[in-house]
Amino acid sequence: MPKIQPLPPGSTIGILGSGQLGRMTALAAARLGYRCIVYAPDAEGSIAAQVSAGHVQGAYDDKAALARFAAQVDVVTYEFENVPEGAVLECEKAKPVRPGVKPIHFAQHRLREKDFLRKLGIGTADYQAIRSDADIAAATALPGILKTCTEGYDGKGQARVTDKASLAAAWQKLGRDVGVAADGLVVGGADAELAQEVLLAEPVLGEV
Repeated sequence: MPKIQPLPPGSTIGILGSGQLGRMTALAAARLGYRCIVYAPDAEGSIAAQVSAGHVQGAYDDKAALARFAAQVDVVTYEFENVPEGAVLECEKAKPVRPGVKPIHFAQHRLREKDFLRKLGIGTADYQAIRSDADIAAATALPGILKTCTEGYDGKGQARVTDKASLAAAWQKLGRDVGVAADGLVVGGADAELAQEVLLAEPVLGEV
């Protein structure tokens, strides 16, 4: 295996996304001697662009704009889990992306993420996929919280449910609001007193 060198100060980090997390990343990188360039559909004038060395504005499916962005940086990262996989894959054609596309593939879809954790033997709260009226009728993870499988964050795309009637109503409402009525997830444990999150990082060399 070729020896992997740390990214030297003075290098340029490309950030997919231009929100508050991108801003915090750019500020932290600057203190370590790195430049940042952000990419997003609304990059111009964004809070991340305000503290970065530059920006490229373009849609996440604009291959030409993504190529221009990748050509200006040494490595690419993303600020949040809802950056489309296609944009990450497009950047990977030109520059290293850290982390790669696999974490975002799981993290941006709640059901896919929980199934993945279960396969690894990591415990989760009880959960069930809700894709039809039959799934609602068979639901047992109640009381619980109905969550959209995609796009929900910071409390968005969620509804507390206590029984099958409230589950059915919430499923229809979230579907109308975000267009994913056919793809929901009900998670048990709505009365839990504590929720914990664990963050693990796997460097390129493989150690955790």
